[in-house]
Amino acid sequence: MSGLAIGLILIGLAAAGAPVFSLIGALALYLFQGSGIDSAAIIVELFRLATLPALIAIPLFTFAGYVLAESKAPERLVALAEALFGWLPGGMAIAGLSTCALFTAFTGASGVTIIALGGLLYPMLRRQGYPEKFSLGLLTTTGSLGLLFPPSLPIILYGLVAKISIDKLFAASAVPGLLLLAVLSLYSLWAGRRAKVARTRFSWPALARAARAACWEIPLPFVVIGGIYGGHFTATEAAAVMAMVALVVETLVYQDIRWRDFPGIVARSMTLVGAILIVLGAALGLTNYLIDAEIPGRLFSVIRHVAPSRTAFLLLLNAFLLVVNMVEIFSAIIIVVPIIVPVALQYGIDPIHLGVIFLLNLEIGYMTPPLGLNLFLSSSRFDAPLTKLYGATLPFWLLLLAVLAVVTYVPALSLFLVR
Repeated sequence: MSGLAIGLILIGLAAAGAPVFSLIGALALYLFQGSGIDSAAIIVELFRLATLPALIAIPLFTFAGYVLAESKAPERLVALAEALFGWLPGGMAIAGLSTCALFTAFTGASGVTIIALGGLLYPMLRRQGYPEKFSLGLLTTTGSLGLLFPPSLPIILYGLVAKISIDKLFAASAVPGLLLLAVLSLYSLWAGRRAKVARTRFSWPALARAARAACWEIPLPFVVIGGIYGGHFTATEAAAVMAMVALVVETLVYQDIRWRDFPGIVARSMTLVGAILIVLGAALGLTNYLIDAEIPGRLFSVIRHVAPSRTAFLLLLNAFLLVVNMVEIFSAIIIVVPIIVPVALQYGIDPIHLGVIFLLNLEIGYMTPPLGLNLFLSSSRFDAPLTKLYGATLPFWLLLLAVLAVVTYVPALSLFLVR
C-alpha cells in the first residue's frame, strides 16, 4: 500500500474521531514493518518513558491543580489581587492577569482557567466599567497565560520529550514569562485609564482581610517556585510537596472539598494525565523511526534552501508553530519537538532557548484565529460569537507576537539564569 493511501486512511480515521494515540501507533507500526524492523522498538520507548524519574511530576502537579480549581481558592486569590492592584487604573485587569496566570501554570492550560475563573472575573470587569471587547480579549488571552511559569505541565512534557533538564527549562522560562505579564499589565493600565474605569481605594484593613483569608494558599507558589529555582528540590519533589499541601489545605483547613468529592477529582485529573501519557508513549515509538530514517537531517537539507540563515529559520519556525499549536498543545509537543530539535541544533540554537520559544508559541497558538482553542472555550463560556472574539483578542495577540519576537532574537532573556 502506498504512502499516499496510508495518509488518506489516517486522515479519514482522524476525521471519524479515532483517538490520536491509535493513529500515531498505527503509523509507527506500519513504518517499522515496512523497514523490516521489529515492532519491539516501539515498546522500548514505552519502557524508557516508564523509568524516567521526572514522569511522576505530571500526575502530581495535575492533581494539585485540579484540587485548587475545585476549591474556592480562585475567589480568595482574586480578592487578594484586587486588594493589591484595585487602586490602579487597570487594577482589576492586572488582578485577573495575575490570578489566571497562576491557575494556568497549575492546571496546564486544560481550559480550567477560562471555565472556572471566567465566570468570576468577567462580571467584575464589566461592573467596574471595562469595555466588553477588552474584557473578552483579556479573559480569552489568560486561558493560556502562565505556561511559562512552574509548575507548568507543558514545560515538564517538553523537557521529557526533548530530553533536557526540566529544572533548567523552568529557570529559562521565568524572565520571558514575567516580560509577557508586564507587557499585558501595561496595556491593561492604558486601557483602564482610557476607559476611566472605577478604582478601588487602597485599604490596609481590606488587604489584611484578603491576605488572612488566603494565608494558606499564598505561600504555595513561593514554596514551589522558590524551591526549584533555589535548588532546594527538583521538579519531581516540588510536585509531591505541592500535591500534599494543596490536598491538606483545601480538605482539612478550608474544607472546601469534601472527602466524598475526592474520587471525582482524582478521576478527572488522571483522565487528562492518561490521555497525555498514552499519546506520549505512542509518539515516542514513532520518533524512534523518524530518527532511524534520518528524517530530521533530510528536513534540514530542505529547510536550508528556504531559510539559509538562523534569523530566517526562526521566523519560519515561529510561523509553523503558531499554526501547529492552535488546537492541541500536548500532541504538538510530543510529535513536533523530536523533529525540530535536531534541525534547530544545526542552526546553533540552544535547546533550552528553543524550548522557551516553543512554549511561548503554545500560549499564542491557543488564541490564534481561526482554530485557537481559547476562542472556542470563551465563545461557549461567555456566549459570544467567534467573530467578536477575533477582534477582541487582536490587540493582545499582537502584543504577544511582539514579546515572541524579542524572546526569539534575544536568547539572553532565556539563558542568563541558566548560565
